[in-house]
Amino acid sequence: MKATALAHPNIALVKYWGKRDEARILPHQSSLSVTLAPMHVTTTVEFGAVEADVVELNGATAKGGEAARVLAALDLVRALAPKLGKAKVVSRGDFPAAAGLASSAAGFAALAVAARAAAGLPRDVRAESILARQGSGSACRSIQGGVCVWKKGTALDGSDSFAEQAFPDSHWPQLRLVVAMVSREEKEVKSRDGMRTTVETSPYYPAWARNAEAEIQPALAAIAARDLQAIGELSERNAWRMHATALAADPPLCYLKPATLAVIHALAAERRAGRPMYFTLDAGPNPVILTDEANELRAVELARACGATEVVRGQPGGDARLVDAHLF
Repeated sequence: MKATALAHPNIALVKYWGKRDEARILPHQSSLSVTLAPMHVTTTVEFGAVEADVVELNGATAKGGEAARVLAALDLVRALAPKLGKAKVVSRGDFPAAAGLASSAAGFAALAVAARAAAGLPRDVRAESILARQGSGSACRSIQGGVCVWKKGTALDGSDSFAEQAFPDSHWPQLRLVVAMVSREEKEVKSRDGMRTTVETSPYYPAWARNAEAEIQPALAAIAARDLQAIGELSERNAWRMHATALAADPPLCYLKPATLAVIHALAAERRAGRPMYFTLDAGPNPVILTDEANELRAVELARACGATEVVRGQPGGDARLVDAHLF
């Protein structure tokens, strides 16, 4: 009745932006991401040992919507294995919560794996991906390592909306992703609210969804060839187009800071000097630099020179997995 799992965050190169079903967290378009090591979240779940559900995230008791999402995921597991009882959940991450890496993605992926195992259910990456998705959309892409594609699906119940591994982490070991944390400020508009506003009010949104869906196959081809220039250029234009839809929302949503643009412009200069460096950017100010092993340290220097207060270095990571060391 007790299990612990470890999962890595992921960075989307073809972004997820906008839901067709808010309750089930079903996207309008497919997305593609790279699972990142060594950053990870570890989560322990135990059923039947407490009289009331307890959720602790990074040393603090979860409250409000944060706690509600975890409990909703647990209820989905309890529906599959009755008489489990109340649960205790403890989750801890080893990377900055404001680093531009979706801690909720790693957290809900680890929760999905640990909760199902604690309930006595067998490992099933599709079922785990669907469960993780209902806690945090991008979490479905952290169940497996390497490069994963979240298929948007068409079923109303979300049964065909899950992530599948396209390439294992061993496919491109030289790939590096460097997070330039230029701001720790909490976003004025959360991603969930920003997505909703964009879908409802941006005239660019339908074009964005069509274009993002069309980018999946070219992205897979570029990664298959380990073509950093091709995937870098695709990642940059996909990020720009996502932010363009947000800027065109009513009211406009601008997640960029001056230092964000400083990093982006500096990367263009690096490419003119022959160093392959590209960016991707989620709904926040902290760009992620795509480069190779040979230029990783240069990317770190550039990020700091442009105002990054902290830099997180990542490379393709492995699958979410069960571990023996429990958190309680």
